[in-house]
Amino acid sequence: MVPAGTTPPEGHPHPTLLSDFILGSQDGLVNVLGILLGLAAAGAGGQIILIGAVAALSAETISMGAVAYTSTLSRRSLYMSEVQRELNEMRDLPDAEREEVRAILRKWGYQTEEVESMLKMIEARPKAWLDIMMAFELNLTEVAPHQPRNTALVVFGATLTGSVIPLIPFLAHLGTITQEAVVSVVLSGATLFGIGWYEARITLGRIWVNGPRMLLIGLAAGFAGFLAGTLLHAY
Repeated sequence: MVPAGTTPPEGHPHPTLLSDFILGSQDGLVNVLGILLGLAAAGAGGQIILIGAVAALSAETISMGAVAYTSTLSRRSLYMSEVQRELNEMRDLPDAEREEVRAILRKWGYQTEEVESMLKMIEARPKAWLDIMMAFELNLTEVAPHQPRNTALVVFGATLTGSVIPLIPFLAHLGTITQEAVVSVVLSGATLFGIGWYEARITLGRIWVNGPRMLLIGLAAGFAGFLAGTLLHAY
């Protein structure tokens, strides 16, 4: 976790940026792939498939960006309300707040004399006191004023990019609908594996674990659309 008020080391993306990117790209890709496969399995023509997929792409991209904005805005509102509550308690109930800091320091392995010495230093820095309470008592990470906008833009862009990938073979008219669907699955699978590979490279994950896991989860969700289309076409 990145403590409140700090930024990740240079060269590493912010944790929320990574999760926003994975959320948007995977959701957009799987959603459109499922619709494409479902319509193809149901016997729809190429024009209907493109119309359905583009309509889904438009709705999903806007919806994901809007949800990312409102949910992050809600997290900021919660964070700010808890900041105000902690400030009030630091002012009105300082003894209780000091005891909570002692409990945190003891959990970190500090002994009695060390605890009291560090407590005095923390008390002398109200900002540090507040940050410790927010991060280690309430387990809340700071949500900056610009974060709702940035999160919405990242999720919007990632969802749009992910949604376009399964469409490429159909837009390029690579052959029959079946051939285009197969190429779409292969292209989507490679992209999902790449997302897992990227995640493993910048986290403690393993490429040959994260990559196949992302691939299997994404394609399983995409093939749900294929099964639905097959069943509807049959019955």
